[in-house]
Amino acid sequence: MENRTDKNSYTIIFAIVMVFVVGALLAFTASSLKPRIAENQRIEKQQNILYAMGVNDNTDGSAVFVSTTDAPELFKKYITHQLVIENGVPKEDNEAYLMDIKKEKAAAISDPSKRRLPLFIGEKDGKKLYVAPIYGKGLWDAIWGYVSMDENMVVQGAYFDHKGETPGLGANIKERFFMDDFIGEHLLDASGNFKGITVAKGNADPKNEDKTDNEVDAIAGATITGNGVTAMIKSDLKLYKPYFDNLKNN
Repeated sequence: MENRTDKNSYTIIFAIVMVFVVGALLAFTASSLKPRIAENQRIEKQQNILYAMGVNDNTDGSAVFVSTTDAPELFKKYITHQLVIENGVPKEDNEAYLMDIKKEKAAAISDPSKRRLPLFIGEKDGKKLYVAPIYGKGLWDAIWGYVSMDENMVVQGAYFDHKGETPGLGANIKERFFMDDFIGEHLLDASGNFKGITVAKGNADPKNEDKTDNEVDAIAGATITGNGVTAMIKSDLKLYKPYFDNLKNN
């Protein structure tokens, strides 16, 4: 008896079988790669935090992380404490750097004061540094970063990244010429009130010599992305001010 392979039933059965086979292969691949993906994400977060506190391999104006091989040991070397601040109370948590900032921010959208805040305390060149993660929205998608501060909330370093900003425009938030502008900028005003840092278009300080004006120069053609950086700095870092106020009072 001849098997007909040009029937509709044959095509449908073949398609169903292929869907199951391909689905099984994709599921197996995803499962087998999951530990490696998690490890890469862990190391990337360590690199980001280290970069913000000035532990990097920057050369010739480029932003360069420490290597993936060195990151875990350097993280242990430079990060002395990991904290999670909840309801104003800081607690030690050795895996605070793995916290999903996007989820934490979404969970506390109705009451930002209830948001869990990771904070990384490190020492470099004899100076104590406090690194906080921030998360926001750019022109097309998510933007995020890490900001390193001293006890007076003066920025000591920053790292920014994005998911889908425009190449050559908003994507430049992760370039050194932009990130380095934040070094030395004050997050507080002269009276000690939190003011944040505004990414300002056409400000009066294009060389960024005034570090107390709470402004850095914007990237040309990237107004909305710059506004997103401004917003996430002001909304997220403001939540850490009570912690720094407490430092001064103790």
